[in-house]
Amino acid sequence: MIKYFKNAYNELVNKVTWPSFEQLAGSTKVVMVASVIFALIVLAMDLVFEGVMNGVYHLLG
Repeated sequence: MIKYFKNAYNELVNKVTWPSFEQLAGSTKVVMVASVIFALIVLAMDLVFEGVMNGVYHLLG
């Protein structure tokens, strides 16, 4: 078990390449913008579906 943790630590320290702060900030901005766009698309779909269902309920009502 100790050998496993030593190997895992060694791999994280010596073999993994970590992104720079600028790369990390850029990726974060992309994810935030994509999340907002996705949320707006879902909102639009929800509003359209609500309108359709209100129309159906009004006709059947």
